[in-house]
Amino acid sequence: MLKHLRITTAGESHGPAIVAIIEGIPAGLSLSPMDVARELARRQGGHGRGGRMKIEKDAGEIFAGVRLGETIGAPIAIRIPNRDFRNWESAMAVEAPDVEDDELLRRVYLPRPGHADLVGMLKYDRTDARDILERASARETAARVAAGAVAKKLLENFEIRVESHVVGIGPIIAQSPAPLPADLQGVADASPVRCLDPSAEMKMVEEIDEARRAGDSLGGVFEVVVRGVPVGLGGHVSWESRLGGRLGGALMSIHAMKGVEIGMGFEAARVRGSDVHDEIEYDPTRPETGGYRRRRNNAGGMEGGMTTGEPVVARVAMKPLSSLRRPLDSVDTRSREPAKAIRERSDVCAVPAASIVGEAMAALVLADAWLEKFGGDSLTDMRSNVESYLARLMRSP
Repeated sequence: MLKHLRITTAGESHGPAIVAIIEGIPAGLSLSPMDVARELARRQGGHGRGGRMKIEKDAGEIFAGVRLGETIGAPIAIRIPNRDFRNWESAMAVEAPDVEDDELLRRVYLPRPGHADLVGMLKYDRTDARDILERASARETAARVAAGAVAKKLLENFEIRVESHVVGIGPIIAQSPAPLPADLQGVADASPVRCLDPSAEMKMVEEIDEARRAGDSLGGVFEVVVRGVPVGLGGHVSWESRLGGRLGGALMSIHAMKGVEIGMGFEAARVRGSDVHDEIEYDPTRPETGGYRRRRNNAGGMEGGMTTGEPVVARVAMKPLSSLRRPLDSVDTRSREPAKAIRERSDVCAVPAASIVGEAMAALVLADAWLEKFGGDSLTDMRSNVESYLARLMRSP
């Protein structure tokens, strides 16, 4: 039976906590709360974030699956408390209310265009959109980032780095350097919008500030880059084994994402094959690719649903957030009369934060493919399997 990574998250935006449970991590992986807290802090940053980030100081509490600084092979459970819950105890109580007070219970009857509010109310037969928006909130991504921190730690043991940077916010497009910085994460994190182009960075900040003044929101595009991945993760033999589909689906599952490109992406549809496909050379200095290399990486590190050994590159498009300080037209679901949508506290632009969530989802997908390929109940066993595979690659044709 193939070994896989399984992730479950639970919790509501203003409930007591967000929880992540990670199954499949082998025993013997060094892991501390700081590993998780570091990634959660990165998610909270970025120019354009709203007031919620001034309240929350996310730090994951590991309360299962780790003993004396190492994983033990059991499911890992991480709890991220919501500090804002103290202001929502009545509205988010588990018990039935003593009184019916819409204001006290913060009920919502004015669904926001672009959000899950109305669709969720209809699907789940709820009269209060609060039942939907609490779980549909991007606050849930804190649990994904916590789980992604564990996946990153596993991959880092094999010199695989999962990083990201912002390439566009609204109409402002960055000119990314080629090649990318060796310390991509450090350079991107130093920017208020996680952009590698100083000129574009300034314009992005101005664009966000202008949207804030207008009571509006902005989307954008970020790029996830995974370096150090060996050839052969994923598979071509069935649709569900193809790594591009798995990665694309995971990235599209992030709140507000509307498009994913792998490598050259949609541009590959506009030019001839000779301008797209990555020519192959022999390079005996690269055991992780079986001694071969691509002259370029238009394929984004994947061919036939499998990794090539070149960096895995995916770009993700995020729509503007649907909570606006100047709400759009909607309908009051009680009276069916026209009304303005509810105004929930939100960010103006969360693209820099979303790029951190993108890293987490990419790490989870690649860690799952890694477990599928190399298995192992312990890190020692897994390392032995990896070493055997790399040695075999160099003996292959």
